[in-house]
Amino acid sequence: IGAFPGSGAGGSGSIGAVLTRRALRAHLLDVRLAGVVATSREVSLRSYRLFAARDPRVLIGIDPERDWGPRELLALMAERCGVSADPRRTAGQDVIDPDRTLAALDAFADRLAAVAQRRGPVLLGTGHPHRLLGFYVALAEALSAAGCAVLTPAQGRRVDITTRFGLRTYNLDYVRGVALVREADSGRAGGEPGAHTHSPLPVRTALAAAAEAGGPLPELVIGDHGWACGAGQLGFEAIGPADTDDPALFVGEAEGTVSVTVPLDDAVRSEYYRPLTRYVLNRACLSR
Repeated sequence: IGAFPGSGAGGSGSIGAVLTRRALRAHLLDVRLAGVVATSREVSLRSYRLFAARDPRVLIGIDPERDWGPRELLALMAERCGVSADPRRTAGQDVIDPDRTLAALDAFADRLAAVAQRRGPVLLGTGHPHRLLGFYVALAEALSAAGCAVLTPAQGRRVDITTRFGLRTYNLDYVRGVALVREADSGRAGGEPGAHTHSPLPVRTALAAAAEAGGPLPELVIGDHGWACGAGQLGFEAIGPADTDDPALFVGEAEGTVSVTVPLDDAVRSEYYRPLTRYVLNRACLSR
């Protein structure tokens, strides 16, 4: 897949070297996928307050079974993600524990291995196509090679999503087996990278179309934001990554709606995710 960023001093190395747990941990810290991340404490705490108020922009498809107050959410995020549990810490950059990331990557890989072993159908989608598309494409290709059907329901279907700029119309599209949305007037059908969204509406649209067509339905949904939360809430097994300001996936995991949530910065340079890709595919015995 290519080279990965090495030390902060400008070192480099092959992706094969990152397949060890120790080297991957160093990589996570080096490129700030974990450790001190770009997401600010203020942004994270604001998300926890909005989630506690059940703001749909932050619920992103999850309907929590219990009431989560801001302090309970902070405690959960400290446990699952590694952020500071001190409510008096209200400024600066947030922190992700790299060991929690590694443990979650192992669990993520185990779910990939399980669906590959039974050759189950899968659905992959992202609300972060600018950053994570390559990560999901590699998973889609590996699962397809293992005999899994990579589903692409509702290709071109219209999805109306409420954004901070008002109601926007998008079209559901697939790039090498990975779903994303594009603005309806973008004129980039079949191109890359697509639009950023947290909405669960795209996955609901895709799953509804698959059901209307008589299946198959996915045995595993792999994605971020509303893709994981929306699918999990509908009863599908869902796994995916989440940042410190995305409490919905961690709540979903705590309540059993989301199967695995991987804590990491979901908006670093796309090539920084390549070692993670190799690691999970190797652990899942899906490397080629």
